[in-house]
Amino acid sequence: MQKTILIFLFIYNLTVAQNPFIEVDQFGYFTNAPKVAVLRDPQTGFNAAESYAPPATLQVKNSSNIVVYTGVITSWNSGATDTFSGDKGWWFDFTSVTTPGTYYIYDATNNKSSASFVIGTNPYTEVLKAATKMFYYNRCNFTKVVPYANSKWTDGMNFNNNLQDYNARSVFAQGNAATEKDLSGGWFDAGDYNKYVTFTYSVIHDLLMAYESNPAIFGDNWNIPESGNGTSDLLDEIKYELDWLYKMSNADGSAYIKMGSKNYSDNSNYPPSANTNPRYYGNLCTSASATIASTFSHAAIIFNAIGNTAYATQLQNRAIACYNYTLPYFNTNTLQTNCDNGEIVSGDADTSVTNQKTMMVSAAIYLFQLTNQNTYHNFVTTNAPLITPLSDSNWGADYTVMQDALLYYTTLSNANSSLVNSIRNSVQTDVTNNWNNYYGSSNLGLYRDFLPSWSYYWGSNKAKASYGNLNLLYAKNNIGSNPSGLKNRAKEFVHSFHGVNPLGIVQLSNMYAFGADYSINEIYHTWFANGSIYDNALLSSNGPAPGFVVGGPNKDFTVTTVSPPYGQPASKSYLDFNDGYPNNSWEVSEPAIYYQAAYIRLLSGVIANYDTTLNTNNITNISENISVFPNPSTGTFQIYAPKTIAKVTAYDILGKSIKINSLNKQQYNIDRKGVFWLKIEFDNGSISTQKIIIGEK
Repeated sequence: MQKTILIFLFIYNLTVAQNPFIEVDQFGYFTNAPKVAVLRDPQTGFNAAESYAPPATLQVKNSSNIVVYTGVITSWNSGATDTFSGDKGWWFDFTSVTTPGTYYIYDATNNKSSASFVIGTNPYTEVLKAATKMFYYNRCNFTKVVPYANSKWTDGMNFNNNLQDYNARSVFAQGNAATEKDLSGGWFDAGDYNKYVTFTYSVIHDLLMAYESNPAIFGDNWNIPESGNGTSDLLDEIKYELDWLYKMSNADGSAYIKMGSKNYSDNSNYPPSANTNPRYYGNLCTSASATIASTFSHAAIIFNAIGNTAYATQLQNRAIACYNYTLPYFNTNTLQTNCDNGEIVSGDADTSVTNQKTMMVSAAIYLFQLTNQNTYHNFVTTNAPLITPLSDSNWGADYTVMQDALLYYTTLSNANSSLVNSIRNSVQTDVTNNWNNYYGSSNLGLYRDFLPSWSYYWGSNKAKASYGNLNLLYAKNNIGSNPSGLKNRAKEFVHSFHGVNPLGIVQLSNMYAFGADYSINEIYHTWFANGSIYDNALLSSNGPAPGFVVGGPNKDFTVTTVSPPYGQPASKSYLDFNDGYPNNSWEVSEPAIYYQAAYIRLLSGVIANYDTTLNTNNITNISENISVFPNPSTGTFQIYAPKTIAKVTAYDILGKSIKINSLNKQQYNIDRKGVFWLKIEFDNGSISTQKIIIGEK
């Protein structure tokens, strides 16, 4: 532990010398978006001895050290101390700086500088690629070779030895060769090498939503082995996990809940290829089947839309089987919640009855869209009002996937109007009242990323990303009265991930090559273990691979002798370390695919709303309160807008104009499958762009 503390203090002090008190997004800002730096003066917490008194004005300097802007600072909350961070602070608004380039904030009185940052049409493209690459590095049963992997993080085939993933046995019949199954593929879940079916629920949905929000940015050239095959690399990566989930399920719809090692000491070596101990699979469970029913049905819609109908059909059929397997348990209130008895170590993969019910309703919504069968529709209309969020108005981050499905349902042309109204009225009430200050760009807190203090639990970064995603979801669905405020709130959450936080730390590992001045240096991951060549991004020869999102500050950190994280203000409850047991670094610094997916969805959604170069033909005027539905569509759709439409033009994702049929001034038809951008021109001269997905009829 002493080694880690010394390293932390060395790195922290090194960073403080460059960036002690002025926090910015270390990657940058969109030219057309608000830009606000946060200045901090610590009052409580491990850095309370630090002190900063800024001058009345600060400067923005470019890479040639030329002052391009001078502006005043404003005191946050009349000089009050922010209870979440223990800091007093100020804001410095430099929104008027819009010329693309590299800059930093400079305090000429105290000779203090912020980290450098970029202003541009999209400063996050490479950051998004690095974050998405995490899934490639976390692929199980896959070699990591140049050019797809950086030479520092190459590795041979892993977990392909006897009685590992290609012929794993049941943990309850370890001596029975008849139980052997090929369960190869998929991603390592988090810091260990295990794989969990139920833990993929939000992951698959968030990644699919990331693609749907912004298919144009997820190209087919992101340097993975599947690049160049005609399918977005993000969808290829999702397919790698879906194929493993398919193996974890059976033709009758039953599914195994997890697979991995029997003991903590098994398969604990680095790199992944160094492990030879047997691996096992666990129990069948309704939660695993419900997970697959929901994720596969959603994925089938997307793969249909891009023209991969054969794969979509495979997913749809297995989704139906898993749905039918789980349905009797749902109807008799016997959903299984105690399937994981710990025979396979680490995370408990069991899921509550409430969560399983939301899985089943979301599956029914997507299956209704896929099949147009009333059996699924009846299930939705009967059960959606009885479960979260409609039953209790709990529209919080824990149920993001269900909210996605419900709001998707409201766009279907054959949806039940009463249920549609109930959904929209319920979420509208929650957003309008904003009881917990989750939504919009008011009451942001000192670091402009307000979360309730209780949200700083184990994995708080997922909560932060999820609230950002909800803001974007509501803006997309015209919920609330201020879509711009919702989008700006999501953007502020991105800035928090990128260094605008009381630690000044980018919450992704080893991002120095991508523009970070100070990012996470150590992550709790078996591959990048403490004391290995991968240990520390600055002090080890290789460091961890870039782009892994950590769990984040955790006010409930359990080891009282390690402070920080213990005993700190909520948003300072973090330490850049990976010691593991007995110091439990995994409670803050462990990455996980669910943190990763939520962040990727957030970042791509923010890019979709602020990067004006992504839309075809450089269409830049994006109007509010315009909706296109149903979306996805089978070809015919309607456009609703507060202004008179003069002309609609359609483009594919490569920017090529495609034929669109105008049935009337609101209704249109595209007679081909795929993802398209609509350029909507109004009689007052304004222009809007909207995305639509056209799937199977």
